[in-house]
Amino acid sequence: MPTIIPIRDLRNTSEISELAHKMQEPIFITKNGYSDLVVMSTELYEKFAQNNRIDQAIFEAEKEVEEGVAPVSLGAARKKLDKEYYGKV
Repeated sequence: MPTIIPIRDLRNTSEISELAHKMQEPIFITKNGYSDLVVMSTELYEKFAQNNRIDQAIFEAEKEVEEGVAPVSLGAARKKLDKEYYGKV
């Protein structure tokens, strides 16, 4: 179940920080009974950002295949990455 707190409770910054780190889930902040903000630990934010980058890369690859670009084999992709990032062939 999500954690929901009213905006007035943001005065307790230390408590909210501890809660965010302990729960490792977003904390939803409401204003006048409506969703207004989301607070989360930096670690959780990094996980969300990484997942978004992966999802975006998959979406772009699927779109390229739909447009007729030939897929790349796993072996060819690994060779390309090794060459670009490690100078290996």
